[in-house]
Amino acid sequence: MPLCLLPSWPRPTYLGCLVLAALLAGCSRSAPPEEPVRAVKLLTVGQGAWESSLEYAGEVRARVESRLGFRVAGKLTERRVELGQRVRAGQLLAQLDPQDYRLAADAARAQLAAATTQRDLAAADFQRYAALKEQSFISGAELERRDTTLKAAQAALDQARAQLSSQGNQAAYTQLVADVAGVVTGIEAEVGQVLGAGTPVLRIAQDGARDVVFGVPEDKAAQIQPGQEVAVRGWSANVALVGRVREVAASADAATRTFQVKVAIDAASAPALGSTVYVTPQALSLKGTPALKLPTTALRQEGQATAVWVYDPATSTVRSQVIQVAAPDGNAVVVASGLEPGMQVVATGVHVLSPGQKVTVYKPKVPAASDSKAPGAINSVVSPSASAAATPSAR
Repeated sequence: MPLCLLPSWPRPTYLGCLVLAALLAGCSRSAPPEEPVRAVKLLTVGQGAWESSLEYAGEVRARVESRLGFRVAGKLTERRVELGQRVRAGQLLAQLDPQDYRLAADAARAQLAAATTQRDLAAADFQRYAALKEQSFISGAELERRDTTLKAAQAALDQARAQLSSQGNQAAYTQLVADVAGVVTGIEAEVGQVLGAGTPVLRIAQDGARDVVFGVPEDKAAQIQPGQEVAVRGWSANVALVGRVREVAASADAATRTFQVKVAIDAASAPALGSTVYVTPQALSLKGTPALKLPTTALRQEGQATAVWVYDPATSTVRSQVIQVAAPDGNAVVVASGLEPGMQVVATGVHVLSPGQKVTVYKPKVPAASDSKAPGAINSVVSPSASAAATPSAR
């Protein structure tokens, strides 16, 4: 700048320096504006109770469901039932090709005839030799040989008769017959398929008792015991039923890692097989239990933790308070630790606040008829030790 004042500089250069100095003065930063004081809605932590209960989705199943298959191997030539069809005891369900088994039965029948002939010849021979022995024409040893031959022929005849009976059963096993009345719930083989002995062909849910089957997580499985009452609610038809726990699985399912629970319900009023129902175990119900709750609008994420803004009336500022969430309860969450009754928490707009920021309490233009205090959140349901641990952080 001093160079610009030298009288030896040309006039245009001198004017340019003056313009540049004015521009530099205009580019200087102004002081940042003060952050506005925001109005916030507050709620006061108070006492209340759980409003919702733990509910699980279940399925209606038959207590006994059989997988039926043929007792012999063969090619499936006929299937007379379809999925969902009701069957009666003794009804023919499916048929294997019986030709090979019929031929085997014919062969066994021929062997029986041959064995019968051999036995008859041995018996006649023994009688003839017995007569000769009485006349002392042969020795006793010869008669004993004929007796042994007769006994061997009789044994061969018994074997052939048993073989024919077995082959007859094999031929009868080519027909799959329902042993009980029920409903076909699964088809696992089609016509033309070659099946091994015992391969499942159909699944039949037997008529009679019905169960509701659902899964519970590991931390809840120990609280459910056989004999406990369970409320069952239909999904499509809002029908309320009452059942009792019949069985709790001893190990977790490999896929879902939950423990299967079976609840016995009345078969007469039970929904259709496979229906979806909602199950509320009374042993897991927390409805009415004291709890400390906050609306979800008051929560914010602070790193990996959940936090809320706590209002300080002495300084009209807010500070961040980390809390521990125990479980959801409708549109609110149950707080396990981090807050105490009487604290004031910002209810909405938590994403625009910062620690130590000054705020004002929002006041509606039309005064509400009810108490000006926000709805109370409630006493914690955690153990006294957890509440004691949360006290220092809240102060």
